Amino acid sequence: MRNKVTKERPEKIEYTASFKVNRSDELLEFLLKKMNTSRNNVKNLLSHHMVLVNGSPVSQYNLMLAKDDEVKITKKPQLDMPRVKNNSKNKKDKPKRVYLDILYEDDDFIAINKPNGLLSVESDKERECAFSYVLEYMQENDPKSRPFVLHRIDKETSGVLVFAKNVKIHSMLKLNWNEYIKTREYFAMVEGTLKEKEGRITSYLKENQNNLVYSTQDPSGLLAVTDYKVKKENGQYSLLSVLIFTGRKNQIRVHMHDIGNPIVGDDKYGCTKNPLKRLGLHASRLEFLHPITKELISIKAPVPNIFYGPFEKER
Repeated sequence: MRNKVTKERPEKIEYTASFKVNRSDELLEFLLKKMNTSRNNVKNLLSHHMVLVNGSPVSQYNLMLAKDDEVKITKKPQLDMPRVKNNSKNKKDKPKRVYLDILYEDDDFIAINKPNGLLSVESDKERECAFSYVLEYMQENDPKSRPFVLHRIDKETSGVLVFAKNVKIHSMLKLNWNEYIKTREYFAMVEGTLKEKEGRITSYLKENQNNLVYSTQDPSGLLAVTDYKVKKENGQYSLLSVLIFTGRKNQIRVHMHDIGNPIVGDDKYGCTKNPLKRLGLHASRLEFLHPITKELISIKAPVPNIFYGPFEKER
């Protein structure tokens, strides 16, 4: 299921306030608790599109917020929302587009194949993100609906990204995310060949002042466990299947650097080669239990063909 999405690069936004949500609440009530102002003033901010939730302007006063949502108040109205559009043959339709590739959707979840180069949710420097596109897609069918962020993958990484569709499911999963998750599989193209064709990497991860994650054996860090298996190799590069048992920031990237085989295109963690013209990391499969029905939900995103390019002679 593919829907074209206009890809824009809006100007930098100035904020007057920023709040992190600690528990579910309706947007209007949340803002009244956080801001020293009247109900009418809050409604005015909403009607003028000066309230962003996870980077997207919202005007619905009873929009349900969930834990870890970010709510920001802007200095100026924000009307340039990403727009989801159906495929068009109109030659005048020239804006650069990306595709919202929907892998799975039911009453409780929606999963997309996130393209590399797109944030999962907005950052302080960039508003364009998967959350905004999924929000727009959902609200075309039901203006009262919204996605709820369950997890994130790096901007440079492509692949499976899942959102909940209601706050109850979101809360249940977020409370015990690692217990419900059964499989987190990635494919990674790395530099060089590996002496051990499969193995496990275990370390503790910490982050320095420059936002660089590094491994340590100090247990005060976050435990990270990564399994890998070589699928293809050609002397210059190797294609790995990777399973992670802990979802830490930059975990696979750091662990590949640790064993001397950094992911291609990953200059942040020591790779100087970039044959794919992108980061060689793709989230290929996510499996988790539905928190109510206990059904196993398995969502897959095909490995991009370019990952096999350097190994074509072996396919």
